Amino acid sequence: MENDIVNLQYALDTFYFLVSGALVMWMAAGFAMLESGLVRAKNTTEILTKNVCLYAVACTMYLLTGYTIMYGGSEGGIFPDAWFGNSIANATTEEVLASGGDTYYSGASDFFFQVVFVATAMSIVSGAVAERMKLWAFLAFAIVMTGFIYPMQGMWKWGGGFLDAAGFQDFAGSGIVHLCGATAALAGVLLLGPRKGKYTKDGKAVAIPGANMPLAALGMFILWMGWFGFNGGSELMVSTIDEANAVSTVFVNTNAAACGGLLAALLTAHFLFGKADLTMAVNGALAGLVAITAEPLNWTAIPATLVGAVGGVLVVFAVIFMDKIKIDDPVGAISVHGVVGIWGLLAVCLSSNADATLVGQLLGIVTIFVWVFVTSLIVWAILKAVMGIRVSEQDEYDGVDLSECGMEAYPEFVSSK
Repeated sequence: MENDIVNLQYALDTFYFLVSGALVMWMAAGFAMLESGLVRAKNTTEILTKNVCLYAVACTMYLLTGYTIMYGGSEGGIFPDAWFGNSIANATTEEVLASGGDTYYSGASDFFFQVVFVATAMSIVSGAVAERMKLWAFLAFAIVMTGFIYPMQGMWKWGGGFLDAAGFQDFAGSGIVHLCGATAALAGVLLLGPRKGKYTKDGKAVAIPGANMPLAALGMFILWMGWFGFNGGSELMVSTIDEANAVSTVFVNTNAAACGGLLAALLTAHFLFGKADLTMAVNGALAGLVAITAEPLNWTAIPATLVGAVGGVLVVFAVIFMDKIKIDDPVGAISVHGVVGIWGLLAVCLSSNADATLVGQLLGIVTIFVWVFVTSLIVWAILKAVMGIRVSEQDEYDGVDLSECGMEAYPEFVSSK
């Protein structure tokens, strides 16, 4: 009877892990829709191409090197015990039964759940560099980002490295995924420069509206849905009463934070601009989700809503600030995932998580930012020198759909012979 229970729990937790991973994979569609809605029509095909290709690149590189680096073993260390090789292995029935409950899902399900996370981090970059970056330069960076930069800093916490030993807490990746992606994007944007016409000679920002608000709103809802797998799956199991209760709490808090972020951003934008700004509301919901990701469990629903609300207020002011210092981010990715990612990590100290300390959280924030920014800046600079990272001024004016992909997303006329 005991073996039957272990078998059932193993099967249930493995299935839950796989379904959660599928939800996170669905976030790739959310990023694609969000970004294609927030760019101009002439750049839609190229941003979609980036999103579909980066997913394949991320999964392949994480299979080749990333997973081994991140989870190859490093107790409190800086460097992984292994760099290359496929470390995906499923335990046998005998090994599971002999583990005393320590092995409760398959190795392949763990890889699948982790690989869709790295794709999420890379998706953050694509929106920030939209409308003026060369497609192949972006994909070249994706190889290094997903195969080396992301897994190294992930290993320092989730792989048992020195950040984990120092007490740094990041439940599902406000720092390891979101701050990481935003920091890599920031390094690229600084070298890339703003879009033509984004800023006037006297430094004022010019609004460049996206082409499809329905797609942007759809993308937000897809990401919102996928986030239940992102945060809920990070509980890692669901087969006991305590774990089922924990997963339920994570779902409730994740949803509450998104609502708080959306409403706070909407009200803040209305106060500042006098209008109900849909793009700010969309980014507010995503900011709430990013904020709660560092600790979605050790809150009740009302405090979780407030954590998300602070994120929603922050993202509005962060977007405005980025424009003032001429950091052109067409979708607000650096503000949503970077600025609010930092808030989420700091907010852990306000929760009932007794392991979190301000020193530990600040160490994690600084480490992730410095590592990702410096390595990304080096890679972007090499790519800029070797192949160039920005399209020509004429191609940017005509739209990168034609120059990079040779097709338009919204052709006005179709000729047939």
